[in-house]
Amino acid sequence: QVRLMESGGGSVEAGGSLRLSCGASTQAVTMYCMGWFRRILGKDREMVATIELNGSTDYSESVKGRFTIVRDNTKGTLTLQMNSLKPEDTAMYYCVGRSGGGCRSTPYHYDYWGQGTQVIVSS
Repeated sequence: QVRLMESGGGSVEAGGSLRLSCGASTQAVTMYCMGWFRRILGKDREMVATIELNGSTDYSESVKGRFTIVRDNTKGTLTLQMNSLKPEDTAMYYCVGRSGGGCRSTPYHYDYWGQGTQVIVSS
């Protein structure tokens, strides 16, 4: 059974940094795609960053240059380093995985979701 467990959320002032981590069960480390989505209050889930099994990454335009996604297949971990945080980054962040193919930007392609971790950025 694939399990994804996030940690590292919290509250920070604008301009600050946070690092989110996602621990994955053994089966999860071989998933074609892993990534991070977020749900901002009142909006649908949106892609933040994804990373393929071969290390190729993709970022949403709103976080490009500020966030970095890293995957360690040997340890089964996924991290999201978030720098220069803005109040509009406030959201619930979810670690996701997809076993049936490469990364996509829509949430419906992802088979596995963590429980989420809250990020709050104050101005």
